[in-house]
Amino acid sequence: MGKIFFYVALALVLVSGLVFAPEKAELAIHPMDQFRVSALFGDNISWYTPTNVTLWMALAVAAVFALLVLGSSRRAIVPGRAQSVAELAYGFIYKMVEDVAGKDGVKFFPYIMTLFMFIVMANFLGLIPMSFTTTSHIAVTAILAALVFVTVTVVGFVKNGVGFLGLFWVSSAPLPLRPILAIIELISYFVRPVSHSIRLAGNVMAGHAVLKVFAGFAGALGLFSFLPIFAITAVYALEVLVAFIQAYVFTILTCVYLKDALHPSH
Repeated sequence: MGKIFFYVALALVLVSGLVFAPEKAELAIHPMDQFRVSALFGDNISWYTPTNVTLWMALAVAAVFALLVLGSSRRAIVPGRAQSVAELAYGFIYKMVEDVAGKDGVKFFPYIMTLFMFIVMANFLGLIPMSFTTTSHIAVTAILAALVFVTVTVVGFVKNGVGFLGLFWVSSAPLPLRPILAIIELISYFVRPVSHSIRLAGNVMAGHAVLKVFAGFAGALGLFSFLPIFAITAVYALEVLVAFIQAYVFTILTCVYLKDALHPSH
C-alpha cells in the first residue's frame, strides 16, 4: 500500500504539472548538479586542491570529535545529551562487533567504530540544506570499502596463514563441486569491495536526487506546489532513516567480513 500511495502521488504531481503549470514556466530540474565537485578557491582542481568534498569530510570528522571526545569529556554520572548519544553509539557498535565477529573481533572495535561514526555523520550532514553529501561519491565509499577489504585480507592471512584459503573451499559440499564453488567464492570475495561501496553511494545519491526532483516540481507548479512539498517531507523523513541504515549496513558487513577472516573455515 505504501508503494502504491507513493506512485499515485507521483502521478498526481506529474499530471498537475502538465495541466496547471503556467504556460511560460520552465521546468528545468538538474538533480545531479548537487553532486558536482568544485574547488573552494579558484577553478582548477588538482589532487591537492581543497574542494567541497574536502570541506564536508573535515566537518564530519570534526562533528565526530565533538560528539565522542568533547561531548563525553566530563564523564558525568548523570550524562547530558551529547554524552548519552556518545555512550549509546559506543554500546551499540561494541555489541554489534561482539555479536557478529565474536570475542576475537573486539580488538578491531576502534576501527569499526570510526567507520560507523564517520559514515553516519557524513550522511546526516548531507541532509542539511545547501550542504554536500560526501558519501554520495564512489571515490569516497570505494576508499572506505578498499580499506576494509585490505584490512580483512591481511588479518586473515596473518592470523590463519594459508588456512585462510579455507574460506574458499566448501568442505561440506560434494567433492566434484568443490572446485567450482571455490571459483565462485573467490569471485564473490573480490566483488565485496565493489558491492560494499556502490551500495552506500548508490542509496545516498538516489535519495538526494529524488529530493531535488520534487523540489524542482515545487518551484514550477505554483498554486499546486503543496503536492511535491508533501512528497519532499515524506522522502526527507525516509532519508533520515536511510542515513542511519546505510551506515549500519556498511558497518555490519565489515563485521561479517572480519568474522570470515578470523574464522575462515566453512
